[in-house]
Amino acid sequence: MPRPMTVAEKILAAHAGLEEVRPGQLVECDLDLVLANDITAPIAIDVFHELGAKTVFDRSRVCLVPDHYAPNKDIKSAEQTKKMRDFAHEQKITHYWEQGCAGIEHALLPEQGVVVPGDLVIGADSHTCTYGALGAFSTGVGSTDAGVGLATGRAWFKVPPTIKFEIDGELADGASAKDIILHIIGMIGVDGALYQAMEFAGSTIENLSMEGRMTISNMAIEAGGKAGIIEVDDMARAWLEGRCERPYVEYHADPDAEYARVIKIDAADIKPCVSWPHLPSNTHPVSESTHIAIDQAVIGSCTNGRIEDMRAAAEVLRGRKVNPNVRCIVIPATQAVFRQCMDEGLAQVFLDANCVFSTPTCGPCLGGYMGILAAGERCVSTTNRNFVGRMGDTTSEVYLASPAVAAASAVAGHICAPSDL
Repeated sequence: MPRPMTVAEKILAAHAGLEEVRPGQLVECDLDLVLANDITAPIAIDVFHELGAKTVFDRSRVCLVPDHYAPNKDIKSAEQTKKMRDFAHEQKITHYWEQGCAGIEHALLPEQGVVVPGDLVIGADSHTCTYGALGAFSTGVGSTDAGVGLATGRAWFKVPPTIKFEIDGELADGASAKDIILHIIGMIGVDGALYQAMEFAGSTIENLSMEGRMTISNMAIEAGGKAGIIEVDDMARAWLEGRCERPYVEYHADPDAEYARVIKIDAADIKPCVSWPHLPSNTHPVSESTHIAIDQAVIGSCTNGRIEDMRAAAEVLRGRKVNPNVRCIVIPATQAVFRQCMDEGLAQVFLDANCVFSTPTCGPCLGGYMGILAAGERCVSTTNRNFVGRMGDTTSEVYLASPAVAAASAVAGHICAPSDL
């Protein structure tokens, strides 16, 4: 009989062809998907060619997404995207989305049913951990590992120990999935789960939408996590029905699985919060942040650019105007979300409020374009990182918050909860 295992251990064992694995063990695994984007794919493609490879391991298991500097912002980014596009056409990659069909990769792949429960996924982007919300083991890697993955369909892993977060009860008024993960990162720090899987469970998680779950898994990396996993349940099955392009396998932790730690959290203790510069762990209640004036608000990204996020922002902005001293940039994460915003009248709400309503792109999150900050400027953002210079000048500041708080702050001109407008 194999030893009792966590979800992460079971997925790695299955893909390594082993009955069981243990934390710290080195394993070589078959991959279900290899992902790269317009920044990381060109380097991975170089590695692929340096290996002498002629064809990718499986053209239906490679995902190439132009999203970081797309639509291209300059000649260099256009050439990077062209290199990825040419490779995709040459290799007849099934999962290449051209601009106009694409979107932000970590919203696009679940939406399109490309990632399914039980998958083992590597992506040359740190927020690949998003797919853990679907019961997959997905993790970010460097472009070198991605290049080897393109050629071989395999990668090695050190089996991570798992921290289990049991969150139970009802959230405080105004609190959201973004506040859950910011609260956790504030508790344990940006290295609190270093090279460990984070498993999220409890009644609070069970009652979250799939969009909310993806927000939580997306930011596991901001606590150093190797993966951020939520077990498949009825909520997930309903969302997945008719969406998945492949049959999937559910993995569930054994009742007596060994965890590095089990952290219990009362959801009532999670308040709407903001991460002040320059770490996601520097969390403060919104109520203690209202003195902070802002110049810009960004609503979108792979963390909070899904339709639920757009609706939350629109609910706050409906009938209101963005403060004249603030730029508010709203970016749906995919073309489908963009279209849904139009169909539901949300786009009209954003335009009436004097927001910039953008085509899907990662642009401002990484300080690429579509919202660069000047010296000394402050931005409240639904993105995932607020490191020094993340969104522009090194003296600028980024404050991480939920879509509702970002929208309210855009109206008020300072960090603000919707209830305070």
